[in-house]
Amino acid sequence: MLLGLAGVAMFSLTLPFTRMAVAELDPLFVALGRALGASLLAAAWLAWRRAPPPPRAAWLPLLLVMLGVVIGFPLLSSMALRYVPASHGAVLAGLLPLMTTLYAAVRGDERPSAAFWLMAVLGAALVVAFALLQGGGALHLADLLMFAAVAAGAVGYAEGGKLARTLGGPETICWALLLSAPLVAPLLAWHYGDRLSAFAGVGAAAWLGLGYVTLFSMFIGFFFWYRGLALGGIARVGQVQLLQPFLSLVGAALVLGEGLTLPNCLFALAVIGVVFAGRRLQVRRRPA
Repeated sequence: MLLGLAGVAMFSLTLPFTRMAVAELDPLFVALGRALGASLLAAAWLAWRRAPPPPRAAWLPLLLVMLGVVIGFPLLSSMALRYVPASHGAVLAGLLPLMTTLYAAVRGDERPSAAFWLMAVLGAALVVAFALLQGGGALHLADLLMFAAVAAGAVGYAEGGKLARTLGGPETICWALLLSAPLVAPLLAWHYGDRLSAFAGVGAAAWLGLGYVTLFSMFIGFFFWYRGLALGGIARVGQVQLLQPFLSLVGAALVLGEGLTLPNCLFALAVIGVVFAGRRLQVRRRPA
């Protein structure tokens, strides 16, 4: 649980720093740039550890991890944050624990109890209600992009959490990042190779945002997150991520100056109660 919480604490600043980056940088560049930068770090870590290649059976899950958390979530969330504040996107990202558990259950890896499902659905309902309240009772294109990002992230989290039980947490994210390099490097070179002069006027804040999501959101955070999922189970440890929207709200207030209101704080207390109730309920795991 503590490992999962450490990962969530790092992930909680992803949306505020992404919002900071896309204020001046193209969302596609932010998504691909963070993936390429993190893949270089991953290659260095794998070489330092002299890690052997994954077994053949691991390559399909690694592909899903890559599509989910290396490409899908960063790209879709970057596009959404061009139009909505980080605090709004953070609330929608609160659906990640439920979607991760749902995907793990569909895959047949975990069997949450009915009471656990009740807590997960309750937490997700609270998050959706809050999102609708902030959005004036309606969902917009940016909301749909964030929901798609959440779905992609859930696939990557569940597949990575399962694979980390046998491959190891750092190895899982590093091999997934390395797998993305042959895709993102040519795309970056093709799309931005003749437009490098456009980056001359980009301010330090945007580069700082890109640097954070590259180092912490795409690399170091997963060392903690996947290890926590491997030890405690995807469904139970995934519930810790219900705290992420409210850590992100605080981060958005500190980093971007977005408002932090009393209703937000009261809502955070309600969701924290759901998290601690959910972690005590039964979740059966199939042995690795």
